[in-house]
Amino acid sequence: MSHDKHEHVSNLGRIWKVFAILSVITTFEVAMGIVKPDVLHMNNFLSMNLLNWLFIILTLVKAYYIVWAFMHMEGEKASLRWTVVAPIIFLVLYLLFILLVEADYIYEVFKNATIKWNF
Repeated sequence: MSHDKHEHVSNLGRIWKVFAILSVITTFEVAMGIVKPDVLHMNNFLSMNLLNWLFIILTLVKAYYIVWAFMHMEGEKASLRWTVVAPIIFLVLYLLFILLVEADYIYEVFKNATIKWNF
């Protein structure tokens, strides 16, 4: 009767790497939220300022990296990775589109209304 011995592989280094990457991105997001550079805050793209676009993009990058690291997707085939990630990307972009269109509509209704609202 043979017993296979399995070595325990420590993932401590990998955990610290993931923590460092996510911390750097989050720290950058917080710094941008505090500083609010005029070049990003005062310029618009698709009815939203560039700083908000930066936040959305970095949040999606963090979400993808969390899926990549903690769901162990880096070792899977590309087809499985895309099966998991593509619907999420599509749904987030669709939600973002709906929010932007509806928010712009409501803003225009309030802006052009006979009763003025304080924004």
